Amino acid sequence: MRVREDVAEMPDGNTTIYGVCEFGQCVGVLPFVDASHVLMLRQYRYPQRENHRWEIPTGGIRAGESPEEAAQRELMEEAGCRAGRLTWVSTYYTTKCITDEIGHLYLGHDLAAGSLSPDDTEFFERAILSFDEMLKMVNASEIRDSMTVIAVLHAARLGERGML
Repeated sequence: MRVREDVAEMPDGNTTIYGVCEFGQCVGVLPFVDASHVLMLRQYRYPQRENHRWEIPTGGIRAGESPEEAAQRELMEEAGCRAGRLTWVSTYYTTKCITDEIGHLYLGHDLAAGSLSPDDTEFFERAILSFDEMLKMVNASEIRDSMTVIAVLHAARLGERGML
């Protein structure tokens, strides 16, 4: 992460000081175990001081990595599996006003087991949950992670499991 302050020119020609956090790009994968179930993670999130919300595997894209390569690496590190097929569902700005971060979201299918290799600061609880329950938790705001919310809603938009 890098923080900078710019002298930004506004559309009307006036200038202002604008703080920007540089993060680069990140990925998230909603891994489908089968047509009705997804593999989810729960981990401690320091900024929110909580560890009880479910989320999808996510992480940063490393230098020289494509979003797809990063998605597969994050799946392996956090969920212990690899997707036989990744379906892109969205590229978006994770927060439009203070950071330049771009998120890439995928649905993962045809999962194959692999070895876990989480980062030293990652402590996960993993569970297979029904997609319908995930959608209910998103709609009730019990899941608040933007990458998870967007991925689940895109999966629902695609017919929950019908088009997956």
